[in-house]
Amino acid sequence: MNDTGAISGQERPLHVLNRLAFGPRPGDVERVRQLGAERYIHEQLYPDAEVPIPESLRRKIAGYYTLHMSPLELFRTFQLPVIEVRRADKGAGNEALKSDLKAARIRQRIVLQEAIEARVARAIEGPRQLQELLTAFWFNHFNVFRGKGLDSIWTGSFEQTSIRPHTMGKFRALLGATAKHPAMLFYLDNWRNTAPGSPGARGKFDGINENYAREVMELHTLGVNGGYTQADVIALAHILTGWGIARKNPSPMLRREMLEPMARLRRGFGWRNANRMPPPSPSLFYFDPRRHDFSSKVFLGRTIQGAGISEGERALDILARHPSTAKHLSFELARFFVTDNPPDSLIGPMAARYLATDGDIREVLALMFAAPEFWQRRYYRSKFKSPYEYVISCARATGVEVRNYRPLYGTMQLLGQPLYGCLTPNGYSNTEDAWLNPDGMMMRLSFATALGNGNLPLDRPPFEEAAGEAAIGGPAARGGARRGAMNAKFAAPERPHPGPKMVPPDAVALTQTLGSGALGANTAQAVESAPPRLRTALILGSPEFMTR
Repeated sequence: MNDTGAISGQERPLHVLNRLAFGPRPGDVERVRQLGAERYIHEQLYPDAEVPIPESLRRKIAGYYTLHMSPLELFRTFQLPVIEVRRADKGAGNEALKSDLKAARIRQRIVLQEAIEARVARAIEGPRQLQELLTAFWFNHFNVFRGKGLDSIWTGSFEQTSIRPHTMGKFRALLGATAKHPAMLFYLDNWRNTAPGSPGARGKFDGINENYAREVMELHTLGVNGGYTQADVIALAHILTGWGIARKNPSPMLRREMLEPMARLRRGFGWRNANRMPPPSPSLFYFDPRRHDFSSKVFLGRTIQGAGISEGERALDILARHPSTAKHLSFELARFFVTDNPPDSLIGPMAARYLATDGDIREVLALMFAAPEFWQRRYYRSKFKSPYEYVISCARATGVEVRNYRPLYGTMQLLGQPLYGCLTPNGYSNTEDAWLNPDGMMMRLSFATALGNGNLPLDRPPFEEAAGEAAIGGPAARGGARRGAMNAKFAAPERPHPGPKMVPPDAVALTQTLGSGALGANTAQAVESAPPRLRTALILGSPEFMTR
């Protein structure tokens, strides 16, 4: 194929649907052809004004009730019962309490389960496709690992409140929201970061922890070669001392110092319980001045005077507005949306737009989508789909009704990309060399065959076992009828459903969804000569469909 010049007008609809969306759904290519690629891009850049969310999807997302709980509510509802059972047991090994502990842990699974299903549902059904892509991109950029302690209950909240609202806003707001969320504070240990010798330095809160300070510069902002030194890492760690997660029982000394002035004021107004510790913020972010280093620091060549929490805010301002951050983020966005090795001719203008607009992500994206490089033939279908992108694009292209998401995210896990499952803070790679391998290709072809033959029970709801509710103690004992029903849904293994298989996706309809010219001559000939029952699988497993 000639890789010079721009892609043709006939190819533009599929190109924007592969880059600004998880591929086309039935009718999307024709819609973009009639609307125009530029108009489609504008709609996706301004989804709140241009792209309404279907009521069916709104209801579905609203039904995932844990997704709308604050970190404090999640802790009280799903972690506190575990803590209380442990305290009651006190290591005695009481069999009844062991059973209660197991039930409480099973009940915790609902939080992650709902976060996963909501993410997949939005990606498949949601019309605001660019927002869904960016939610995945920014979560990966600010990765937290669902398997680390309390992040099993806070990861969905992290995406819902710290990532999703800021996908196309100012980067500084996104950076600040992620820095203060308990999922990030816990994952990179900044909740324990304490000035040595400070009044709050005791137990696990006794010493500087550099983890977050290092990763926020290396991964989140400046980049590996962004011009910072180890001295800057240490300075930033000291600046961020005291940033943490609200604890239920502060020390008596801290209680007196924090509450006595407020208690006197409350007593003056005749309030009851004037000495009661105020409830923590629903976000659980808490700045503890007793663990903070109030000395002056030099960070990236600038002196920051000791001033408490405002020091950290100033440091994040500096990082968000740094030229290295502009370049690093522009490179990452261009690598995700354009090509694995984006040219400087694209990165330079994107970084300049970032600095000129004070880190406006939407403005940077708009420049990138309008740039000649975005439309160059050499980059057409040059991005190899990650497992997540591949599975979602298969579900979208075939147009199957998905009521059971388990086969989809189970396949992602088998392919090496479980949702929220990246252990390291650098997130999953989105380049071809990370995912193109023989084992991965065999697994993709197996998935394509199962989907193409109708052997995946995507259109059947997961089995809701009444036994699951009883095992957890019933809705009355564990928080109401709705919660009991959700417990039943996720507590027990899924059992096979009776009834016919899913109707196999039609190969002719799939070809129409992808548009004319989406398949190369060799693939088209192979599909045409294959038995009808294999044609859908051949299309989904083709080299053309593996790329975007």
